[in-house]
Amino acid sequence: MADLLLKGGILIDGGGRRKGDLLVRDGRIAAIGPDIRYASDAQTVDCSGKFVSAGFVDVHVHFREPGQSYKETVRTGSLAAAHGGYTTVCTMPNLDPVPDSADTLALEQEIIDRDACIEVLPYAAITRGRKGLELVDFAALKGRCVAFSDDGSGVQSEQMMRSAMQAAAREDVILAAHCEDNSLLRGGYIHDGRYAAAHGHRGICSESEWGQIRRDLLLAEETGCRYHVCHISCAESVELIRSAKARGVRVTCETAPHYLTLCEDDLQEDGRFKMNPPLRRAEDRQALIEGLRDGTIDAIATDHAPHSAEEKSRGLEGSAMGVVGLETAFPVLYTELVIPGKLPLERIIEALTSGPRGAFRLDGGLQSGERADLTVIDPEAAWTVDPADFLSLGRATPFAGKRVRSRIVLTLKDGKPVYQQ
Repeated sequence: MADLLLKGGILIDGGGRRKGDLLVRDGRIAAIGPDIRYASDAQTVDCSGKFVSAGFVDVHVHFREPGQSYKETVRTGSLAAAHGGYTTVCTMPNLDPVPDSADTLALEQEIIDRDACIEVLPYAAITRGRKGLELVDFAALKGRCVAFSDDGSGVQSEQMMRSAMQAAAREDVILAAHCEDNSLLRGGYIHDGRYAAAHGHRGICSESEWGQIRRDLLLAEETGCRYHVCHISCAESVELIRSAKARGVRVTCETAPHYLTLCEDDLQEDGRFKMNPPLRRAEDRQALIEGLRDGTIDAIATDHAPHSAEEKSRGLEGSAMGVVGLETAFPVLYTELVIPGKLPLERIIEALTSGPRGAFRLDGGLQSGERADLTVIDPEAAWTVDPADFLSLGRATPFAGKRVRSRIVLTLKDGKPVYQQ
């Protein structure tokens, strides 16, 4: 494979930005410098005016295969991820069959090995069938998965979660929790706030999320488990995690682009605004931004959750929960948070790269010797989000029709282009 020289880009990570060149050789970053002079047959890519970062990492996606490939496949999901600048994603276990054994994980891994164009790391379930009744064999599965989660379902039993955390601590694996207290849902499907009251919808209270986080943080402190909180959406969750981190609890967390940029005031009577957890108050959105700013929130993850057009066509009440996000994440974050000065670009890049890598103990980064997993961004490109242009089979996004700035122009996995504009 010929060497590749990314010339004159703005190299950016959590530590800052600098203009320079980056040389890729044999799938790795061979050199980084202000002006690499390289006399050979290296292919040169002019990156003048472009941002160059480590490849994005999403620790929370749904590729629906095996079991629901009409919604998404590993192939289409990984292509969509590459389109969005991602080189590593972690796929959630709400599949059929559930990846809760060596055999079912092997089935998923076979599909990944055959069809993925980027690195796709599977989760295993916490409990058999994600039913919350019997733990999986953590020791037998830990070498086959990136972490353990019952995502889509909160573990309702405190004793079951304690046992899961004890097992996770023994095996030194990550337990990632979808925190949702079913006893507080009461048939709700959007946030229990102003919009729900004004339009006659049943609401989901914030305590259904933060109450279970509070429980789990105490258990994580008790057991010493490495605990990751999925898709936090409200101010109370941020404060609980901030306090736990200050006490030394081994906790990390993520939020999603839609929670950072939208709130209940943006809701429309359309299934593309329905996800779980729901869009909450403007005050919650601001608390999430502050949590990202101060490092309480480690990662931005899309919770990319594709469904068929029919499943998302039934309005707020009847539509399936979940929206797609891999192909819009960076442009939306850049447009809504960076350009207005709400958060620095370096912090957004960090939450898409070294933040999730650190939380999930993944290698990579913008340093010599690392894998050449790289993302090149044109910050000046302006375009309108059109789901018809997505590579994902999912089309439901609350950002449809939105005018955004910045576009991914090149994604490299191990030095090879997996997306190029």
